[in-house]
Amino acid sequence: MEELVMPASAFWHGKRVLVTGHTGFKGAWLSLWLERLGARVTGLALPPATEPSLFALCEIGRRLESVSCDIRDRAAVARLVSAAAPDIVFHLAAQALVRLSYREPVATWETNVMGTLHLLEAVRATPSVRAVVNVTSDKCYENREWPWPYRETEALGGHDPYSASKAAAEIATAAWRRSFLAETKPAVGLASARAGNVIGGGDWAPDRLVPDCMQALAAGRVIEIRHPHAVRPWQHVLEPLSGYLLLAERLWQNPAGFADAWNFGPADDDARPVSWVVTQLARLWGDGAGWRTVGGSDLHEAGYLRVDASKARTALGWRPRLSLAGALEWTVRWYREWQAGQPAAMLCLSQISDYERLTAND
Repeated sequence: MEELVMPASAFWHGKRVLVTGHTGFKGAWLSLWLERLGARVTGLALPPATEPSLFALCEIGRRLESVSCDIRDRAAVARLVSAAAPDIVFHLAAQALVRLSYREPVATWETNVMGTLHLLEAVRATPSVRAVVNVTSDKCYENREWPWPYRETEALGGHDPYSASKAAAEIATAAWRRSFLAETKPAVGLASARAGNVIGGGDWAPDRLVPDCMQALAAGRVIEIRHPHAVRPWQHVLEPLSGYLLLAERLWQNPAGFADAWNFGPADDDARPVSWVVTQLARLWGDGAGWRTVGGSDLHEAGYLRVDASKARTALGWRPRLSLAGALEWTVRWYREWQAGQPAAMLCLSQISDYERLTAND
C-alpha cells in the first residue's frame, strides 16, 4: 500500500497553537489531535452551539487554555491573540450553516468576513505568529453545477449568504496576504483551506445530513431527506484536518512557497448523492432503519459540487486515507459506542490513532 505523509509530532511538540472555533465540531477534533501531537493549544471561541457538544463531552476546556470570545469583537480578538502569542494559528471560527445564513445573513457576514479580518489584523500585530491556516469552505466557488471538480483557480462566488461570505473571506485573505503578511520580517505564511462536507462522530449541528440522520436513527425515527439527488464531496473529518496540519508545517518551513489556497476533498468516486449516503447509514445502523424523501424548502441549495485536491496531493503529499464507505462506518461506530457509554474523548483519540496508521483509501 502507498505510504502517505502524516503530521509530524516532532514538529508540533511544544509549538504554541491558537485554534479559533475550538468549541465546534471540527475545532474540537483538531484540538484533540494537536494535544496528542504535543502542541500547547489555546482555543478562542463562543460557547458550544449545540447540546450535547463534542467540546463538552471531551472536556476540551480542561485540556487546553480555553477563552470565550466572539470573533466579531475586534478589540477582544486583538487582546487575546497577543496574550496567547501563538506560533501557528488555525482559524475555524465561523457561522457554518447555509440555512441559518438565510435567516441571519448580516450576522453570518459579520462573523465570516469581519471576524476573519479581525483575526488577521491581530496576527499582524503579534510578532510570534509564523503560519496561519484560514479554513473556509468548498462552497466559496461560483457553483455552475459542473460535472467536473473545481480547482483553486476557479472563480469565487456563492448563491446563498453563507457561500458568498466564504468567497469574500477568501478574497480578503488573499488581499491581506499580498498587502501585509508576505512583507513582514520574518514573513507570515497565510493560506486558506477549502474542504468539502465533513462527517464523523460528535457532530450535532442542525440542518446537516449526518447529524440529522444520527439523531433520527438513535430515536428510532425514519430519516427524512429534502434533496436525495444532491451530490457533495463527503469525507471523514480527520481527512481535511490532516491536510490543515500538513499545510501549517509547510507554511512554517517555506511561507512563500505554500501561502495560497488549497482544496482538500475525497477521491472522485466518493462524491456521492445524498440518497447513497443515507442508504449506507441506515444499513450500518441496522434495526430496520430506513429513510424517505420529504418536501424541500424554497431555499436554494447546491445540487452538485466537487473539488479537485490535486495540488494538495502533489505538493503536500496529502491523500484521503478513508473511502466514503469507511468514513460512514467509522462515524456510525462512534455514535453507537458513545451511546453504549464509551467516553467521547477516548473514541476520538482512538480513531485519530487508527487514522494515523492507515494507508490510502482503506
